[in-house]
Amino acid sequence: MAKPISVEVWNPSGKYRVVSTKSMPGTRWIRLLADNGCRLEICTEKKTILSVDDILALIGNRCDAVIGQLTEDWGEVLFSALKRAGGTAFSNMAVGYNNVDVEAATRNGIAVGNTPGVLTETTAELAASLSLAAARRIVEADQFMRAGLYDGWLPHLFVGNLLKGQTVGVIGAGRIGSAYARMMIEGFKMNLIYYDLYQSTRLEKFVTAYGQFLKANGEQPVTWKRAATMEDVLREADVISLHPVLDKTTYHLINPERLAIMKKEAVLVNASRGPVIDEVALVEHLKANPMFRVGLDVFEDEPYMKPGLAEMKNAVVVPHIASASKWTREGMASLAALNVLGKIKGYPVWGNPNLIEPFLKEDATPPAACPSIVNAKQLGLPSSKL
Repeated sequence: MAKPISVEVWNPSGKYRVVSTKSMPGTRWIRLLADNGCRLEICTEKKTILSVDDILALIGNRCDAVIGQLTEDWGEVLFSALKRAGGTAFSNMAVGYNNVDVEAATRNGIAVGNTPGVLTETTAELAASLSLAAARRIVEADQFMRAGLYDGWLPHLFVGNLLKGQTVGVIGAGRIGSAYARMMIEGFKMNLIYYDLYQSTRLEKFVTAYGQFLKANGEQPVTWKRAATMEDVLREADVISLHPVLDKTTYHLINPERLAIMKKEAVLVNASRGPVIDEVALVEHLKANPMFRVGLDVFEDEPYMKPGLAEMKNAVVVPHIASASKWTREGMASLAALNVLGKIKGYPVWGNPNLIEPFLKEDATPPAACPSIVNAKQLGLPSSKL
């Protein structure tokens, strides 16, 4: 017999049974479910990543909905089990859903929620932080200081890269990529080169207007250029930040050939998806080019790093914390809860999942809608007119 999974129960007499595979930040998401007739069971197992068998035990024989995490493998086994238990909804506490087989969910009539619209600025801030930390060798210097090695100022001690007036390159100029670009341009007066399948008119207008402002105040104006190819960005930029979706076309987007065309002292930042970088090739490039630096929030085989990466002093590595601001993580929890609650209650799907502020007001009743259901069209779910 399978070992029972420990849970914390809220509103035990609730009509609808909702399971959360992890405790999530804040308490609003708990109140939203408990106050709307849900019995909420939060897994309290001391395991970072639950197995499929663990989640099957949590679902049990009756379950209306599950809130899960991007570290879990949600495929046919789990979605068919959720369907058998009477469930109709699952929500990732994440904007991405590479861990979810959406087709399997749709076959089983399960609505799949995600949490976009709340991570943009927080993720862009983390990418900007990695850019600055890598360029100015902050982590190396911090470790040096803590080790008691500092015995006085030296002309060559931890010399890094000046960002002002350099060129920032963005691959994928969507919401997060554009927010990052604006931070780097306005914060450090960097010029922009970007590559995207679609023209980012708003970003271009921002850079143009900011350049005019600088010129009017006697400063060198910033410029922008939309590159014809990704290779143009990699060749020309001093700092490159990756913001593409992960699919077959972007897997190992950064490979040995593309690393070779980048500047020897370039800074490469990835806060998008780990597999867009060939991590083995990156380690070799870092070894061969000690002034080339990277800032990484995501990794090809999370939670693991490829051999050698941890030893690279020219790499800044952090454990997938791009969305880890209090406001964002609590907002993600609320959106995930409202996705499953909305489906249980039969609410329509919100018309624009990137404009979700009405769902995040702490003391206000949220709209009677699911914030974001990625397979809404496949399931024929109605759209909100609110």
